[in-house]
Amino acid sequence: MMRRLLGVGLGLMSSFAQGQASTDTLGMYAQAQFRTVQGDCPQCTALPQTLWYFRHETYAVPTNGLPVSRFDTSKRGAEDIEALNLEALPELIWTGSSQYWPRAVLNDAATEVKTAQDERFDIQLVPKIPSNRSYWNADTSHYFSQSTVSIRGESEGQTLVARTMWPHTFKLDLTASVQPLQSGESLQSLVQFANGGARSPYQSRLLWEKSPGVGQQSSGKTALGILLNGAQGDDDEAHGGHFALATGVVGEEGEYGTWLVNNYYNLATNSEKGIIAGVTPFDKYMADLNSGQAFYRPSYMLVAVFSQPDIPKQIQALNNRVMQHFYRNDLLYDHALENCAGISIDTLRHLGWQVPERGVESVLKASAAYWYVAATERSLQKGRAIYDYLNTEMTRLFPAVAFDAIGNDLLNIAYSGDHRTLASATMRAMPQQLEALYFVRIPQIPSSRAFGLAPVYSFAQYLQQAPADRSQWKIIPVTPNPLPEQLKDDLALKPQVPGLVPLTAILFLISVVLAVALMLWLFSKMYQILTARVKYASHTR
Repeated sequence: MMRRLLGVGLGLMSSFAQGQASTDTLGMYAQAQFRTVQGDCPQCTALPQTLWYFRHETYAVPTNGLPVSRFDTSKRGAEDIEALNLEALPELIWTGSSQYWPRAVLNDAATEVKTAQDERFDIQLVPKIPSNRSYWNADTSHYFSQSTVSIRGESEGQTLVARTMWPHTFKLDLTASVQPLQSGESLQSLVQFANGGARSPYQSRLLWEKSPGVGQQSSGKTALGILLNGAQGDDDEAHGGHFALATGVVGEEGEYGTWLVNNYYNLATNSEKGIIAGVTPFDKYMADLNSGQAFYRPSYMLVAVFSQPDIPKQIQALNNRVMQHFYRNDLLYDHALENCAGISIDTLRHLGWQVPERGVESVLKASAAYWYVAATERSLQKGRAIYDYLNTEMTRLFPAVAFDAIGNDLLNIAYSGDHRTLASATMRAMPQQLEALYFVRIPQIPSSRAFGLAPVYSFAQYLQQAPADRSQWKIIPVTPNPLPEQLKDDLALKPQVPGLVPLTAILFLISVVLAVALMLWLFSKMYQILTARVKYASHTR
């Protein structure tokens, strides 16, 4: 029989699944604690706002009677850290499918598949979303036929309809010896290798281990993944890349496909690839045939393996709660102020991990750019947008900078035991509990889509990577997806958007006006003096 992804809940079983096989877990939770739901679910305990976003999807919800994440309606997001229940389950996990085959082999043409249970199916792919500009092609078929894969999908008689396909070779190398960063190497250079490494081989590199051989003993231990996705090759609005935090249990052979990724994405628009913000399995996040990140850009992950589950559990618990605020629209996505990097790093900082900040691009540039764009585009809203991009703290704005800051702090903690950035009791245990650090490079899966690049680290680099002539930018249009007004309450009804004219821009304008007025006054005075001298000189002749 084929393996079911989600089964019947086991009542009082602990929600944490350290030590279990990765195929029996969803992140750090036992998969048997969840059940599959397709479409509307009036009897589910998930928020009505959450269910509205997934009303056309297949997803997993906790089995009745098990603790589910709760939140404070007076808070908006990561600040909601009081009474955090580490055993509470996420209210919904977006699996996209009801069945899971952990090991399967495709034929060369990817028309047939053989599972680990020796079942044979004809393969059918889920349809391409009409708005998705690229999809699976012959290169994809050849790519997946080269290794064992895991598949999420649905069986229909002798046909397996595949929605997610993930190479089994994409895993941590638990046999590798430690290979620390060398002179001249940095996390940024690893990310930027071969222009982002979209066509490079998959890489798993053990950067550090607490003691010799510990990294090879990571199987069954909990881990935190710092996940960075690169720039898209066919969208000039996406050179900044994407960012997410992942948690899970390291598989017996180093697998991480069943970890959970906390993906913050704009809920107010319909993604052209069908992406919905949510807690989702790693393999689906990366390799959904329409929305998978690996189909349209290279990706990178820094994996921190811990001896105890406390830190990953706390990070996941808060993200479960923040996601509820997100669905309620208490917290609105903003490409500058509240994007994937900003929301994610906020969860770490509110939990007591004070990841070092990198400052802002320039308040002066932001103020000047505000008035220039507002005047040339005849839009205060566009002026405000450019101001926010240039005046947002860099680790909250750029995914690559967030990855770099978190990663370098982890390396510093690992090598020195320094806990100055660790402010809470749970986080201060990090130097003792951290056992290994891996760097992972995940290449882009070949398809009809253009290959992506490394993400940018600054606004200036963004402008260098995108065409200078904005009319030549490749931009993918999206349609609005507003939450119905009847589903909004409490903080969702209160404005979150800052004023169109920032105070510093007003002060900048006043300063410019005063400076110009002063210069005009000085020129006037100088003119009067010069005129008086000329008159005096003419009278004395």
